[in-house]
Amino acid sequence: VQLQAFGGGLVQPGGSLRLSCAHSGFSLDYYAIGWFRQAPGKEREWVSCITSSGGSTVYADSVKGRFTFSRDNAKNTVYLQMSSLKPEDTAVYYCAADVSCRLPNGMEYWGKGTQVTVSS
Repeated sequence: VQLQAFGGGLVQPGGSLRLSCAHSGFSLDYYAIGWFRQAPGKEREWVSCITSSGGSTVYADSVKGRFTFSRDNAKNTVYLQMSSLKPEDTAVYYCAADVSCRLPNGMEYWGKGTQVTVSS
């Protein structure tokens, strides 16, 4: 199982950014996949998770209505579309997988993160 998040960068408050997570070694028909983030000096927190077969998607209250999680099975890639970004969204973002959404932080497989910085 491998995962790699990419697409981070510097964006102004109110702006948008799309993160991607390329994965291999497992099928989303049987695995859940999620996005997590860790800000400097804070514990890692969950952002969103899609259950296996895309049954349902959950979002943390802090991002609900601003972030959208989607998947492209043909490309073995999932996406996190982030809009109306705030400085408090600044963090390293990770994607992770497991047989279920083991929240808040119990996913088995983790990829390397990508830095998102929201600042003017």
